[in-house]
Amino acid sequence: MNTEDRIEFTKEMRKDYTILIPNMAEIHFELLNRVLKQHGYKTELLRTSGREIVDEGLNTVHNDTCYPALLVIGQLINALKSGKYDPHKTALLITQTGGGCRASNYIHLLRKALKKTGYGYVPVISLNLSGLEKNSGFKFTPVMAMKFLSCLIYGDLIMLLKNQVKPYEANAGDTDALVEKWITKLIATFDKGKGYGYYAMKRILPKITKDFAEIPVNKTDKVKVGIVGEIYVKYSPLGNNKLEEFLMSQGCEVNVPGLMGFVLFKTDNRIEDINLYGGKKIKKLLMKALMKYMLHIEKCIASAAKAYGDFIAPASYMHLRELIKPVMGYGCKMGEGWLLTSEMMELIESGYGNIVCAQPFGCLPNHIVGKGMIRKLREIYPDSNIVPIDYDPGATQVNQENRIKLMIAVAKENKNPEELRKIVS
Repeated sequence: MNTEDRIEFTKEMRKDYTILIPNMAEIHFELLNRVLKQHGYKTELLRTSGREIVDEGLNTVHNDTCYPALLVIGQLINALKSGKYDPHKTALLITQTGGGCRASNYIHLLRKALKKTGYGYVPVISLNLSGLEKNSGFKFTPVMAMKFLSCLIYGDLIMLLKNQVKPYEANAGDTDALVEKWITKLIATFDKGKGYGYYAMKRILPKITKDFAEIPVNKTDKVKVGIVGEIYVKYSPLGNNKLEEFLMSQGCEVNVPGLMGFVLFKTDNRIEDINLYGGKKIKKLLMKALMKYMLHIEKCIASAAKAYGDFIAPASYMHLRELIKPVMGYGCKMGEGWLLTSEMMELIESGYGNIVCAQPFGCLPNHIVGKGMIRKLREIYPDSNIVPIDYDPGATQVNQENRIKLMIAVAKENKNPEELRKIVS
């Protein structure tokens, strides 16, 4: 579809259009969804799943494209066909990074799919910080940007605490109830014009930790598993067949590195580009100032996680940057780039040496810095137990789960050789 054919989301549409948002990281995106509602947009976060979404993606997107694109577009088209929404009063929202990953082209693939299925009149809103597209009915204001950034900070801490408490909770449902309580509480605080500044976050974050530390738990010996991979499949229950839920059902404690690391990585890349290839000094200064501010806030997550209980706090972005230095250069930045490998190294250091590396079909950078680095990591960390799992339209969930079960069995053997013999027999 040519640029001039783009359907703009206008001011008039804002009044009565419902904006559908594909889900990725559940806690973070629920916070972001409610922030958009707070600013006057009628939004709905899609949590649909099922084979029909994959099939819809296969029918409307070239089957050689990356799996996340297929799922996101399939989920949006499936929603339009569901009868739940009036397509003439519906808009779709999708993010664009502006980077080298094909994710920046999802929006064009989506518009092509809409035209193919008879929904070419449905406007698609690009949420980006690169000035790629603008819509008169959707304004990303500085206040919204601050709230979005704080949602990533709060979301990272809540996700971290949830994953370290839920496998041990004495009363089923306590952890999920507390997650919902804090999402509601944070949005109410935002509504009063508070809670999204640095000092406010520094004050509120330890309170979140305190509440999670007070949930009654029964500590048992569980296998600690880390999850890395392409950003969508790493977090999305639709993309990874509810991987976190499955691991918990197998008696595991899960650790998923937060989104702030990825945001810092993308910002740092812009500085590194100028270092490697040259560029405007003013841009470098602005990016450095932004990095400094975000690194300042990032420290709040670690200090809050350590404030109460015995939670394992996340490492800083600068530590991840230092870890990767002997392994690969900072110019390796397509997709998740060096960050993915570094996250595996940090997880191993933190006691999560059993790792699932989620590999989506069609993501070449992810395969290089994920599956392609496993041998190197085993040389550095001989006891690491890493399994790459392919997620694509033809992969069966049974096969994926069996491979993960084998990884868990190896983890148990490393802890207790007798345990493996029981599992095998």
